[in-house]
Amino acid sequence: MTDALVSDQRAQALGRELLVGVDVGGSKIAVLVVDGDLEIRGRLVVPTPIGNPDTAADHIAATVATALETARAGIERVAAVGVGVPGRVDPDNGVVSLAVNLGWQRLPLRDQLERRLGVPCAIENDVRAAAAGIRERRLLGEVEDFVYLSVGTGISAGVVLGGQLYRGTRGLAGEVGHIVVDADGPVCSCGLRGCLEMLASGPAIARLADDAIRSGRQSTLATCPTITAIDVHAAAATGDALAAEIVADAGRALARAIHGLVMTYDVERVIVGGGVAGAGRPFLASIETALDATRASSELAAEMLEPGIVELLPDGSDTGAWGAITVARSIDGSVDGQRRWSHAMP
Repeated sequence: MTDALVSDQRAQALGRELLVGVDVGGSKIAVLVVDGDLEIRGRLVVPTPIGNPDTAADHIAATVATALETARAGIERVAAVGVGVPGRVDPDNGVVSLAVNLGWQRLPLRDQLERRLGVPCAIENDVRAAAAGIRERRLLGEVEDFVYLSVGTGISAGVVLGGQLYRGTRGLAGEVGHIVVDADGPVCSCGLRGCLEMLASGPAIARLADDAIRSGRQSTLATCPTITAIDVHAAAATGDALAAEIVADAGRALARAIHGLVMTYDVERVIVGGGVAGAGRPFLASIETALDATRASSELAAEMLEPGIVELLPDGSDTGAWGAITVARSIDGSVDGQRRWSHAMP
């Protein structure tokens, strides 16, 4: 895209009042349309049809158009679009790489979306965007040092230190899903064996249950047409032995990751969300049980992992899409009549 065209798009967007936030996950795309007062004007959730990077921008642009229909608005009223996507994102040039769960490498997503939508776009890693949105919306009150741990199709963490989003030297801070926790475990999409994602992500929990049932283990889950992580947690809560075993193992793995994050960053709070966290109290209980065991074994761990340090994100909070709205709001200000793009998160 030429500099002249980008400048023209930025200038044209000055009088527009809507922002669009797009959260691209491994299983769904969630979109919010908000006005200048951050009042929700439209909302849409659709399955993720994205795998082929050649058509990714087309699918996202079409989803944005459908979301705008729910808001009874057109793209001509949109000031900016923010997009959160998995993987390493360079927010300065909008290129996505190492999105292992989507199979994207060196995808110039921002430029492709701007050509299709005709409005300024900004791209950020989905979990880091969500963390920035949590901070901007003050979901944790005045807490300025926290980690948002997302457990869904993948597992990743967004780290906020001193009120600022921390990306790391390579833009991959918080990629705890690809820390090896079982060297003899199954091969991960990243190429290693036994990554955290292979033990505690949504697909991993469902796969472990399905494999156990196929091997002859008895479980009420055998009646499920398609087992999900939510099903496994629900079965565990009713006393299903197989489900309880899988949930306990996943909880221990996640507790180990939380312990590592707190010991590394010394944050005040860890807030947990994502699709698997939708299981609610049974999900959090498995983590807390494992954390209690860690506290009991170490005075230092007990001091660092004080009770209440881990919170469950409220259900239905649209955290990813609100994070993408924060990304859209990073396209801000006016300098010499043109849009100024600032990628410094709140």
